[in-house]
Amino acid sequence: MAIAQGMRLGPYEVLTPLGAGGMGEVWRARDTRLDRTVALKVLPEDFLESEERKRRFEREAKLLAALNHPNIAVLYAFEEIPSPSPASSSRHVLTMELLEGESLREALRDGALPQRKAIDFGAQIADGLAAAHSKGIVHRDLKPENLFVTADGRVKILDFGLAKLTQPEGLSASQTNLPTVTPGTEPGVVLGTMGYMSPEQVRGLAVDHRTDIFAFGCMLYEMLSRQGAFKGATAADTMSAILEEDPPALTDLRQSVSPALQ
Repeated sequence: MAIAQGMRLGPYEVLTPLGAGGMGEVWRARDTRLDRTVALKVLPEDFLESEERKRRFEREAKLLAALNHPNIAVLYAFEEIPSPSPASSSRHVLTMELLEGESLREALRDGALPQRKAIDFGAQIADGLAAAHSKGIVHRDLKPENLFVTADGRVKILDFGLAKLTQPEGLSASQTNLPTVTPGTEPGVVLGTMGYMSPEQVRGLAVDHRTDIFAFGCMLYEMLSRQGAFKGATAADTMSAILEEDPPALTDLRQSVSPALQ
């Protein structure tokens, strides 16, 4: 049964759609138990028969549960809710804090950000990434659509649906306090978003935290110039640019960018 406005999913009253992507649909919903409004991420109906999709969805919940940082969206719960219809499968849902504001992509719609604001946003994103990396969690799909700027100017990292668990440097598995999670995608499989993928992602090689740092650099470049660091007429051209080219100097695109930041 497809999710629709006004329906009930267990204790949740579905209100309005917030967005959708390859890893789930997100709805504004009211938790009737606590009388609060939340963001409800639901595994799409098309994926209900895929055990791999269900495992990835559960993995996202476990990774988020291990993180507690002001620059990462807060997870409240992961639940499997029986369907109201005997003919339908139960639904897997992530209940998260509801954020008011806009995505970084929307914030860039009117042009590049002022340098001071770009630095502020960049520092917040870096803080959130450092927290994830300290737990051995690599996001693997950082892009402006997966960053949210709240009404009070806080940046939140969203959507860990493609995240991978690696071994934190200097820590044993028992020291991470993370639940056991199925390893991420094997080398040879390309995952990510074109234009923000690291060279090792483009090549289908194993990745670690440096892949996120590369994507972060691409986004900081875009915040300051409103132009993608790597772009081509086709996906193949963009991949070639990532592997073989350096982006234009920021100061060539926007003279107000300080040489120190360049």
